[in-house]
Amino acid sequence: MSPTPDITRPLLAAGADGGTFLLRHAARADLPAIVRLLADDVIGAGREHGTDMAPYELAFEAITADPAHLLLVGELVPKGDEAGPVVATFQLSFLPGISRHGAWRSQLEGVRVAGQLRGQGIGKLMVQWAIDESRRRGCSLVQLTTHASRTGAQRFYAQLGFEASHVGMKLEL
Repeated sequence: MSPTPDITRPLLAAGADGGTFLLRHAARADLPAIVRLLADDVIGAGREHGTDMAPYELAFEAITADPAHLLLVGELVPKGDEAGPVVATFQLSFLPGISRHGAWRSQLEGVRVAGQLRGQGIGKLMVQWAIDESRRRGCSLVQLTTHASRTGAQRFYAQLGFEASHVGMKLEL
């Protein structure tokens, strides 16, 4: 696995409507924005509760302490500014496995783009960065799950080359 990353350096910069989209490692101060993005749909609104940030802070500490897990955010920086609002997020985890001849895989989770910016290519930029980083780290596949009701997300991932090859199952604990 890679050494501890320089979290101050943008990982990706791309032109966006009205400015620049910057992908970077999340900071603790980004947690309220991340939770808002996760809660910004019917499913997320029912399971994300930003009134108590303590569980999110514990998860943030665990994620950022482990180089096998990345929590990333995207900012939309207006022209001439140095920083902008957090408008996107995702988590990328790197998992060793015995199957597939001991292959590494990455798990893409919590991909969210602010509602008013969907359809402008930000999600595609983030997922392509995740695929490239997974290759760079020696992964043989990228996997993700999306809720069965999120048909738009399923079309989005299919357009990027993902295949609905398995049936996902979960057991709530």
